[in-house]
Amino acid sequence: MKPTHYFNRLRGGIAAAGIAAAMLLAPLVQAAPFTFTFSTLPGGGVLTGNAGQLVGWGYSLTNTDTANWFVPTELSASSIALGTMDGAYFDFPVLAPGATQSAAFDAALLAGLYGIEIDAAAALGQSESGLFTLAGEWWSGDPLAGGIFLQAGEAVVTPFTVQVGATAVPLPGTAALFAIGMLGLLAARRRAQLR
Repeated sequence: MKPTHYFNRLRGGIAAAGIAAAMLLAPLVQAAPFTFTFSTLPGGGVLTGNAGQLVGWGYSLTNTDTANWFVPTELSASSIALGTMDGAYFDFPVLAPGATQSAAFDAALLAGLYGIEIDAAAALGQSESGLFTLAGEWWSGDPLAGGIFLQAGEAVVTPFTVQVGATAVPLPGTAALFAIGMLGLLAARRRAQLR
């Protein structure tokens, strides 16, 4: 065999191997985006609360991948001096392809994303900002039902702001209002009797 024929055959074999490899890897390349969206509730992450009050953020999380499952594994928040942050509310939902999970903040049900107890000495109008960071893993199927781990996901960051609002002025109790109303009726009745 002539050397040029040998190299032409070798080149053809390499090209065929490259095409075969591309065909085998095509499903992986198509599924490579591995993306999810993550946002806070209220939208924009701006939260207002009073000094000494426990308030918090909910979340909306969407697996935008059409073939793979997303499992959140790490959630963190910037530390801030305005209050004590608490990440015990997040439930780390397992998301099927295209699925969305949302949860409003509810301190009694331990639901939502993060809570913050605003410092009792916080001044009216004071505010502070930070970032929530969420990372996770990608699986070929439900990780609780035989799915195969594919890779760790890129972390997604979303901003938040906490601001101290006005302290609400307590409204008079209904019993006090009722008593004032009754005294007014009695006074009007006595006036009518004296005439």
